[in-house]
Amino acid sequence: MFRWLLQSDMSPGMASPIAAMVGVAISPMGRSWWRRLAIAGGFPISLAVTVLGTQSDLAAWVWLLPLALLLLVYPINTWADAPLFPTPRKALVGLRAIIRLDPGARVLDAGCGLGHGLRALRLAYPKAQLEGVEWSASLFALCKALCPWATLQRGDMWAVDWAAYDMVYLFQRPESMPRVVEKVQSMRAGTWLVSLDFEAVGIVPHTELTTPNGKSIWVYRLPLRAAP
Repeated sequence: MFRWLLQSDMSPGMASPIAAMVGVAISPMGRSWWRRLAIAGGFPISLAVTVLGTQSDLAAWVWLLPLALLLLVYPINTWADAPLFPTPRKALVGLRAIIRLDPGARVLDAGCGLGHGLRALRLAYPKAQLEGVEWSASLFALCKALCPWATLQRGDMWAVDWAAYDMVYLFQRPESMPRVVEKVQSMRAGTWLVSLDFEAVGIVPHTELTTPNGKSIWVYRLPLRAAP
């Protein structure tokens, strides 16, 4: 858009705000807040980086630092999964009315990030044995400091044996849900899968709850039933 406006003999001072407004206008097309933010802020950020890069004496390698930080937080092999999706603190309290877990029941937060999901699960099930798995070394270290009462392991959530758990909780993304459905088939009858925001398409949910801030909680009980 910006380049097309410049080719139409419009000045950069006029073209820049127009291109930025177009990004803001189409940002609601994003399926999540972080995608909408990326769409709205993509042009202003890229323009700022370009201007700074051409008008500053910074070494070229300095511009690789943001990429290095991204790789530190999100290693390449995790890019197919969700980025950092924080679970709202009181989002899962309503689960207690649907899922009754015995004291000591094992609950896994698959892809626990900074531990937002673990803290929400603790509010709902203070007597459960809460566990988390996270691949990113930096997020794992921070989560371990923030949630010392949880049992954490650094690793691939897809390599963990979900069959060992009474409930698996996750806040992933739509593209990950078919793999979740395949993975959860190993869980025992009577155990639970809980997904915040994203439905496992093609599977009949046990129920759907709504969080205080309007998010959906999709609750599935094993064995899963295919939708008609």
